[in-house]
Amino acid sequence: MNTFMPALAALSLGLWLTVPVCLFAVALFSARSRDALKLNHCWRLASRLLTASMFITVIIGLQMAVDTRLPDVGFGLAEAALRFGLYTDGIAIWMALMVAFIGWAILRFADNYLRGDPGRDRFLPWFLTTITCVLVLAFTNNLLVLAGAWVGVSLALHNLLTLYPDRPQARIAAVQKFIVSRTGDALVIGGVMLLYHHYGTFRLPEMSAMQAVNPSGSTALTAAAILLALAAVLKCAQIPFHGWLLRVMEAPTPVSALLHAGVINLGGFLWLRLFPVFDGFTAGHMILLVVGGTTAVIAVITMMTHYSVKHALAWSTCAQMGFMLFEIGMGAYTLALLHLLAHSVYKAHSFLAAGRTVRVSAAEIFPELPIRSRLIWAGATGTLAALMLAWQPWLVEGNPVFGILLVLAVASAAMGMPRGTGFRVRVRIAGLALLLVPVYSILHALLGTAVPEHATFALSAVAWGVGFALLSALALLSLMVSLAPRSRAMASLYRHFSQGLYLDLPFDQLTRRLASQALNVPATLNRVPHHPFTMEEKA
Repeated sequence: MNTFMPALAALSLGLWLTVPVCLFAVALFSARSRDALKLNHCWRLASRLLTASMFITVIIGLQMAVDTRLPDVGFGLAEAALRFGLYTDGIAIWMALMVAFIGWAILRFADNYLRGDPGRDRFLPWFLTTITCVLVLAFTNNLLVLAGAWVGVSLALHNLLTLYPDRPQARIAAVQKFIVSRTGDALVIGGVMLLYHHYGTFRLPEMSAMQAVNPSGSTALTAAAILLALAAVLKCAQIPFHGWLLRVMEAPTPVSALLHAGVINLGGFLWLRLFPVFDGFTAGHMILLVVGGTTAVIAVITMMTHYSVKHALAWSTCAQMGFMLFEIGMGAYTLALLHLLAHSVYKAHSFLAAGRTVRVSAAEIFPELPIRSRLIWAGATGTLAALMLAWQPWLVEGNPVFGILLVLAVASAAMGMPRGTGFRVRVRIAGLALLLVPVYSILHALLGTAVPEHATFALSAVAWGVGFALLSALALLSLMVSLAPRSRAMASLYRHFSQGLYLDLPFDQLTRRLASQALNVPATLNRVPHHPFTMEEKA
């Protein structure tokens, strides 16, 4: 029997698991050291460890591909992973690769950004602890370990959000986040214990195998789905629990990038990891569908009313997380994974390049074509996209809601044609908009093998109705913004949407009261009504 390839698989998995251990060791050392030279070495070592993590993850991904194609002569990666307590499926590979890359990029940026900053020495240990916990959460196969890593991420991030303890606004916003996170932690732990009650094991592969062989439901499984859906809603800053995300901007830019590009996505990852243990469409899916879709519609319009780059990015994150949870609720898991990965890379770049965004936004905007011409081009481009999807419906997993959503994306891309362009240029712009369909199909095919089989997933009639209603609301509001942006009706809508329709006020007032009591600072941190970023002294 050939033992070389299994030994190579075990070595790769051992190194994969060693990287988070080394990162945590560097975090501990950097937290205790006061030697500037040694701390600089810690920064460089952490960067190399994250690079090594990416390299090892690619190797394990190749080994997994060999096992899939040639199971008789493969590495036996899945069997070896069980001995290490790891879950080497496609989702774990993509997540580990993304986390290591995002962590490496933010670390490189922060090394220069925080040079000479008093918070630099405190940043590194908590940043590495956060990355370590996310990596463990991504590839563990034990739900107890997953729950522990989930709690560890929240606790480490709290220390990053309070990197400047002399800023009272940052402290009270961080405590609000702390309250939300502890609630989410309790929900995750409760959901994990209910899953154990139903399956009798904490090992995720065993749960998935039991559900695949004998699909079944129970009260415990339904309750677990509800608790885990609520945990995802809190982690992803969904309405009406989103206020903390809009008020943690006092932290430095690398912390904002880590939060928006990595940590906030974990609610979606939780469901991408756990959906095989549930019996089809659950009450948890309905919560994700309704809350995520509603958040996406409101946040998209609200984002357009903000001029501050960071605040607009915060609302953008709310919207993107809403779309991701909406996709999970509709059973489009491959699309949700693609959304998670793409949003992470995009949002990390957006925050790290926020200064450049300010300069670009100051540039003169090209005047657009007359509305009639824009509608004609958008309609023609959207029609071609619809024909392409009708010809190949598998591109959106046969889901008409996402087909319409992709068509709207193509049409809206064609709506932005500037005035003064010739016919050939307009054709090129329309062609680039249509490229969204084949590019999406390529990415969908690339990631489709990473997601567990879910062909039997079936939506209820109520779910279909909610999906189409939310999509119609989004299309109607977007059309109003495009056709009559300066009308009296839109001015009134903008005024209310600029405050997120005030939906965060009840929960925000509760957490603010609790945070003020915890910090004993009730006088200096009263928010001006309906102006969440303005603070005033109590009269």
